[in-house]
Amino acid sequence: MGRRRAPELYRAPFPLYALQVDASAGLLIAAGGGGAAKTGIKNGVHFLQLEQINGRLSASLLHSHDTETRATMNLALAGDILAAGQDAQCQLLRFQTHWQKGSNKAEKAGSKDQGPRQRKGAAPAGQKSGAETHCEGVELSVEDLQVVQTDFSADPLQKVVCFNHDNTQLATGGTDGYIRVWQVPSLKKVLEFKAHEGEIEDLALGPDGKLVTVGQDFKASVWQKDQLVTQLHWQENGPTFSNMPYRYQACRFGRVPDQPARLRLFTVQIPHKRQRQRQPPPCYLTAWDGSTFLPLRTKSCGHEVISCLSVSESGTFLGLGMVTGSVAIYIAFSLQGVFLCGCCCCCALGLLL
Repeated sequence: MGRRRAPELYRAPFPLYALQVDASAGLLIAAGGGGAAKTGIKNGVHFLQLEQINGRLSASLLHSHDTETRATMNLALAGDILAAGQDAQCQLLRFQTHWQKGSNKAEKAGSKDQGPRQRKGAAPAGQKSGAETHCEGVELSVEDLQVVQTDFSADPLQKVVCFNHDNTQLATGGTDGYIRVWQVPSLKKVLEFKAHEGEIEDLALGPDGKLVTVGQDFKASVWQKDQLVTQLHWQENGPTFSNMPYRYQACRFGRVPDQPARLRLFTVQIPHKRQRQRQPPPCYLTAWDGSTFLPLRTKSCGHEVISCLSVSESGTFLGLGMVTGSVAIYIAFSLQGVFLCGCCCCCALGLLL
């Protein structure tokens, strides 16, 4: 894979930790911040309008939602509801877009005479893109719904949040090793169980109610509610290392193209400890059967440590974000790498296909 440099779409005034896309509304939702430290770096959730301008994808700020002293570290999206992980809490937000009174409805529909819709107050070169700007005629409002504490360790932190297939429940995991399932939008707790000894790194919910969790205790587990179904063993048909422990970093379900009733599970395995040597050990990507949870194939995906995993909606492509800021795209069926680019100057923490 040849490395390329990706064009910059948007520069936020704070570190970004999480991304979501509302394809139906053409929205990119980016969240992060500087946390509670008094560094002058704000915390917020930015709602950006995606559009084509002169043949290039552009993002303009619709709304900046202030999260006060809490940086959003993880996000999940269900229709018009966002679940935002902020410190040890999960905050539910509802957002709505509407047209300003007196705006030109013909412009909303678009016409052949108009050409690309221009953004109101587009920032000139050199101006900070985190300023309060809005797409012409469009307004977005955000409502705080519910908030609940989801992690109870000595240093509590929610690390991951995920909605179920019909968006009636969400699951959270954090540093105390517990999975907690909550009703939406009331955030009434319906299930709680100890899934891992130590921090939970990631979780994925399947349409049949099965839950996959990966933790820093080197385990990846499949659950039906709070009952352990099986544990994953990625090295059964893959490489073996006598002196190099690996742990699971991420997990995601993905569709099987042309077979809508089937699912595949994908996991990422990284060396437990980063070793300073000329050729560090590789990371690995594994595809699993989504019903039997047996490994289908495992491929090395380079020596850069992987920080996040994404699967395209069609299930055709996988995206890997690296701690170096690079992003790689793989074909889901064969696990063949097809694209590599440098996107960030630091760790890639959020990635969407």
